[in-house]
Amino acid sequence: MQHLTLFTLAITLIATICLAKSPYQSVLQHSRIRGRQHGPNVCAMQKIQGTDKKYFTNCKQWYHRKICGKPTVISYECCPGYEKLSGEKGCPAALPLVNIYNTLGVVGAATTKMYSERAQLREEIEGPGSFTFFAPSNQAWAALPTEILDALVSNVNIELLNALHYHMVNRRLTSEDLKHGSAFPSMYQDFNVHIHHYPNGIVTVNCARLVKTDQHATNGIVHVVDRVITAVTNNVHTFIDTDDDLETLRTAVAAAGLTQMLESDGHYTVFAPTNEAFEKIPPEMLKRILGDPVALRDLLNYHILKNMQCAESITSGTPLETLQGTVLEVGCDGSDMTLNGKAIIQKKDQLGTNGVVHYINELLIPDSAKTLLELAQGSAVTTATKLFVDAGLGSHLSGSEALTILTPQNEAFKEGVTMTGELKKLLKNHILKEQLSSGVLYHRQELETLGGIKLRVLVYRNSLCIENSCIAAHDKTGRFGSMFTVDKVLTPPMGTIMDVLKADDQFSLLVGAIQTAGLTELMNQAGPHTVFAPTNDAFSALPKADLNKLMGNPQELASVLKYHMAKEILVSGGVGSHTRLKPLQGDKLELNMTVYINKVPVVEADLMATNGVVHAVGTMQPSYRSGRRHALFPRDERTLVRKVQINPRTTAKVLVKMLEETGTKVSISTVKRVLYRHNLKGRSARKKPLLQNPHKKARLWFTTAHGDKDRTFGEMSSGLMKQK
Repeated sequence: MQHLTLFTLAITLIATICLAKSPYQSVLQHSRIRGRQHGPNVCAMQKIQGTDKKYFTNCKQWYHRKICGKPTVISYECCPGYEKLSGEKGCPAALPLVNIYNTLGVVGAATTKMYSERAQLREEIEGPGSFTFFAPSNQAWAALPTEILDALVSNVNIELLNALHYHMVNRRLTSEDLKHGSAFPSMYQDFNVHIHHYPNGIVTVNCARLVKTDQHATNGIVHVVDRVITAVTNNVHTFIDTDDDLETLRTAVAAAGLTQMLESDGHYTVFAPTNEAFEKIPPEMLKRILGDPVALRDLLNYHILKNMQCAESITSGTPLETLQGTVLEVGCDGSDMTLNGKAIIQKKDQLGTNGVVHYINELLIPDSAKTLLELAQGSAVTTATKLFVDAGLGSHLSGSEALTILTPQNEAFKEGVTMTGELKKLLKNHILKEQLSSGVLYHRQELETLGGIKLRVLVYRNSLCIENSCIAAHDKTGRFGSMFTVDKVLTPPMGTIMDVLKADDQFSLLVGAIQTAGLTELMNQAGPHTVFAPTNDAFSALPKADLNKLMGNPQELASVLKYHMAKEILVSGGVGSHTRLKPLQGDKLELNMTVYINKVPVVEADLMATNGVVHAVGTMQPSYRSGRRHALFPRDERTLVRKVQINPRTTAKVLVKMLEETGTKVSISTVKRVLYRHNLKGRSARKKPLLQNPHKKARLWFTTAHGDKDRTFGEMSSGLMKQK
């Protein structure tokens, strides 16, 4: 029953909110539903602890119990337009409909009512007409600076009356009429009031938040706002042009050719860096950006949002798109407005006719205005950055060449790494000769480095790699170059797989085995190849008799070695959970993320070659025991069946394992045809669980018949038929 009740509540909530006509109405409906357990027309409100700020609650705020990072307290109040009745639950009564003047006294705007009488506005808002009054709350008047309030009340017939008239529109406007980005002529010289209706349900007029909406009156409607608003006559560029604190910004805007845009119609949000903000930037960097029109334009556009965002509209961190094309996270921390999590806004909500200006004390520099060196210095690749500079490559990274730098994470380097000639050469091969984006890379694409070698792009399901180094973070695009953060130091390919094996003493036995098996040419071919290379220890771990027999049979040796080879390139960064690789001979190899092959750890991964990659393994794959196969599992059917009868489960497991070790490519359907013709179904009941399954029968008979490597499967099938 409880689940049914919750389900019904959820359906009601969704249906009611979907019927709402505006974001504000959606939030109001949500608050109604949360409050209805307390009676009719009760709305749930969230109040930020330690303040008087209240909000109708939405889903996110309800469950998080936080607004602007601060805890909230839930209270239940009458929804707009309703009041309590003594002895009754909730708010069953509609507020009496009276004129605007009298309405002000009951909606928390008594101070506005008092000033309306002093300014001789009472008669107008008591009489006939249809007005909208954006009435400052009592707290709004109390927060007004003393000098401004004194100037208003010292000349009530002009200044105060004009100020109050600017809060009025000569028509009835409900919250539904207050569309985002709309403007309405006020009753003070037709200067517009500017409305913004945000997706989170917050509505502002000249960046003042409507705290009580839709308070109906006989001659209009009252919306209570949280501040006294002033007439807006200048555009946002005028703020920049006339404020000495923005002198450097003013020069930059003119140099970038943005003056006309900031004077034109629009709904911009400008985060205006003060002179102090510019002074915090290293002089060389600032000089370079100011002298580069493209970088300067990107820098300034990064400070401008496409939409107008008042401070009161923010209740949590929200990513907002800039004119530069990237996003800023605009948020709040208590009463502070934040940018990218930092409280750097020192003056907010300077309203213009075409937007709003917020003053900031730190300059925001986008990646697109930075050099490669500056990109690297601002990331978690400080070790690589220092090494690039120590290697004498700093001029490439701070110049205007179109390059891409592959910067290993700090963890990729051993502690105390020092510069050597070999390391300088290696670092040069971490710089590509063109500016790239990871989004345009494709599998087996070749990229040329400053060192003159070609690197391969390797694309896997969950990773994108360049040789053995895989991209570990989103690439950054600078003014002239791009930076890819990679998970390890890159190993450029040097020579073929055969060259790699010959150059490493741990593979001396493998090199001899490859030559004996006649696979040298294969290992020198273009590829791509992945080789799981058994080390000398892997060969030595075999019983001497088995090893001698294997090395004395080139055909069987080739089959075993081909089980260690695949016709594709797979580096360790491309290995996920249960990655499968088809070898040149036999069933699939299974690898996992750390890199294990068939549950055996790889000794050394990612030895890169021009035609593939080598991974050193300490165990032969599969475990090889040539000398015991015939003794344990005779090839005649009768003896084999007796063994199955004695211990069918164990015998089946070993036989299937032997099948995996053979590496012979024969279709299962061919084997099944032989089995059906042998008619093995009539055996005793003890062996039926094994023999009545066609696949297990096929594996059983194929393994049994496969003892002689010199005979083809067709020949063995014929032999079996004769045995029957």
